[in-house]
Amino acid sequence: MKVALKILLVAAVVVLAYMCYKSITGPIEFNQEKELRDKAIIARLIDIRKAQIEYKNVYKTHAANFDDLGKFLKTAKLPLVIKEGVLSDEQLEKGMTEKKAVALIEKAKKTGNWSEVEKEGLKGFKRDTAWVLAKDTLLGKDYDVDNMRYVPGVPGDKIEFHMDTATLKSGSGYEIKVFVCEVPYDSYLRGMYPQLEYNLKDKAIKQNKYPGLRVGSLEEINNNAGNWE
Repeated sequence: MKVALKILLVAAVVVLAYMCYKSITGPIEFNQEKELRDKAIIARLIDIRKAQIEYKNVYKTHAANFDDLGKFLKTAKLPLVIKEGVLSDEQLEKGMTEKKAVALIEKAKKTGNWSEVEKEGLKGFKRDTAWVLAKDTLLGKDYDVDNMRYVPGVPGDKIEFHMDTATLKSGSGYEIKVFVCEVPYDSYLRGMYPQLEYNLKDKAIKQNKYPGLRVGSLEEINNNAGNWE
C-alpha cells in the first residue's frame, strides 16, 4: 500500500512539474508559432492586395472571388515601361522632362532627323512599353496563382481566405469600391493553445477589432490597409 502511495505521489509531482513547465513555456511557444504563421499570412494578404488594386485599375471594381482574380492574373496583360538612360540635372534644370524627351525621340523616329535629339543630349535615352502578364508583373513568373486563395503556414486541411466586395459612400458623397480578405484566429491558430487563442479573440472583440488578420474593409474606407499596419 505504501509503495502504491509513493508511486501515486511521484506521479502527481511529475504531472505538477509538467504543468508548471508548460505554463511558462506554453505562451512562449504559442507566440513564436503565431509569429511564423502571421508573417506567412501577411505576405499572402499583401500579394492579394497588389492583385486587387491592379484588377480595380483595369476593371474599375475589385474581383469578387479568387476565380476572377486568378483569371485576371493568368490572362490579363499590363504595360511595363522599359527604361534606358536618365536625364541629367542640367537637362532637368533646362526644363527637359521624360515626356518631352520621349516626344522628341518619337518625332525623330518618324522623320529620320535625329539632330534635335543629339542636340539635347538624349542619345541613349529610351522609354519603351512592353505588355506582360499581370502575374509576372505583380508577383513574379513562378508565383502559384492557384494557391493564392489558401491560408499559408497552417498544418492540416487547407483553409481558404474569405474575400468579399462592396461599395461605400465617402463623406463627400462619392461611391468608393472596397474589398476585404481575411482569416480569423479560429482558423489559422488551430492546433495550438485553445485558451491563449481564446484570449486573443476575446481581447480583439472587446476592442471592437477583427479577431484575426485582414486586409481592406467593408465597413470603412481605409485605403486597403491591413489590420497589422
